[in-house]
Amino acid sequence: MAANAESQQNPAGRHQEVGHKSLLQSDALYQYILETSVYPREPEPMKELRELTAKHPWNLMTTSADEGQFLNMLLKLINAKNTMEIGVYTGYSLLATALAIPDDGKILALDINRENYEIGLPVIQKAGLAHKIDFREGPAMPVLDQLVQDEKNHGTYDFVFVDADKDNYINYHKRLIDLVKVGGLIGYDNTLWNGSVVAPPDAPLRKYVRYYRDFVLELNKALAVDPRIEICMLPVGDGITLCRRIS
Repeated sequence: MAANAESQQNPAGRHQEVGHKSLLQSDALYQYILETSVYPREPEPMKELRELTAKHPWNLMTTSADEGQFLNMLLKLINAKNTMEIGVYTGYSLLATALAIPDDGKILALDINRENYEIGLPVIQKAGLAHKIDFREGPAMPVLDQLVQDEKNHGTYDFVFVDADKDNYINYHKRLIDLVKVGGLIGYDNTLWNGSVVAPPDAPLRKYVRYYRDFVLELNKALAVDPRIEICMLPVGDGITLCRRIS
């Protein structure tokens, strides 16, 4: 949608992009990024899945198009091959990963809702990428505990992307730090949490934002002092923190 059409249809000036969680103050600037950098280069399967997800009532849960582009390039830069994703939804970020890794690459995809995953699965299959994905329905913690128990799994993952239950992020980190290789990356999504991380205690926040904010703040504090990682917090989407394991 062109910026001028956007302003005509949305006089309040709020962006209508599905999965829009940009922290940019200017929606017009965000639209410029999408139209200049993201949409012209968006692979056709990702475009198809983004438009399909837009029809789902929970579409705000999806990874934004600009973050999908960022993840896709990041995975290529680090030559990722063995990856994991915790929190899949319809699979937009999963698709970005599958497109980036080599044909013999693997993604362990964990989510409690197979029904949502199956919305995007036909798109993934049509793109010839389903063989890269090992989808497991259910809570991630038991799977991670099982992986950690076998030392053969330690240090075997190049990249892990976490976009799931914020109240378990700390628990995920305790396990993932053993599974990702030295030099590998863990990406935690939503670490700026609608900007609420700097909101005053009495700020009017939606109930779910207020509830999860404390867990996000706890994670951010823990990552900042974890000597096993280098971190970089980026204002992409709703905030993503990259953790590079160094020891």
